[in-house]
Amino acid sequence: MKLCFLVEENYRYDGMPVEVIRRLHAWGHQVDVLRPGGSLHRMTEVVRAGSHDAWVLKTVSGGPGLTLLEAAASAGMTTVNDARSIRGVRDKALAAAIGRSRGLPMPTTYAAARPELLAEIPESDYPLVVKPADGSSGRAVHLLAAPDRLPALLPVLRGEGLLIAQPYVPNAGVDIKVYCVGDDFHATERRSPLHPDHPHRERRVPLSREVAALAAQVGAVYGLDLYGLDVLLGPDGPVVVDVNDFPSFRQVPDAASRVASAVLALAAGERPSVVGHAGWASPPGAGERAAAGAMAVAAGDAL
Repeated sequence: MKLCFLVEENYRYDGMPVEVIRRLHAWGHQVDVLRPGGSLHRMTEVVRAGSHDAWVLKTVSGGPGLTLLEAAASAGMTTVNDARSIRGVRDKALAAAIGRSRGLPMPTTYAAARPELLAEIPESDYPLVVKPADGSSGRAVHLLAAPDRLPALLPVLRGEGLLIAQPYVPNAGVDIKVYCVGDDFHATERRSPLHPDHPHRERRVPLSREVAALAAQVGAVYGLDLYGLDVLLGPDGPVVVDVNDFPSFRQVPDAASRVASAVLALAAGERPSVVGHAGWASPPGAGERAAAGAMAVAAGDAL
């Protein structure tokens, strides 16, 4: 196959996607690499090239790669992930609106163009988690214990662009990160960015049937094939607090080969079936729940 990888400057030397590219080369596939942030591109010629089986992008917040991917998609080329789906999760305010409206267990989400507007959030929703709508890798995530703490945080929040705020979900201080690679789901447990003093280190953990079904539903709702989600085990059950297209796949065994195989399958037009953790049978009802998540519109808060 002939593939085009768009490699943002942030990931130029990163194992993901660099190791995936090397693996594909080793398997005999042709991989062209474009650096959206380091090259001048004549857009009409880039799109007109059109000879690749698929275009692949690991996005970065505010990076130029997504524009190229969307241009390729507009010309009818296959993209990994689907370019239309990526926008739906890169903007966390939009992701929350989509997820809540389709029945995903996600916190109520407020969007504020200026940090001063956060003062209008009812005190009953505190403590709050505040972060940029385009943030990633736990950057600029703040726990706001009470309304009287907001003034001290305003200088830090200015310049972050659109902000989102969500009621804090009580938890044990760790996040469950679920990585979805084609037909396989893998889970790790890691220290929450809101609890930096927690002694927990990232490690692989078994994936419960409930969380596996939720992960399948997330993929169906957003139309993603290679993705990750952050889940908190709250007092009322699992809650999705973040969704990422093309994550790091840390702790996933032989991640480069798994991702490379998934890219080839998607480039060939094969869509993954819904299964659970690698080596597990499909969680009961996972396929039905995923389909229901994509079709049914449940009551939720609009932004």
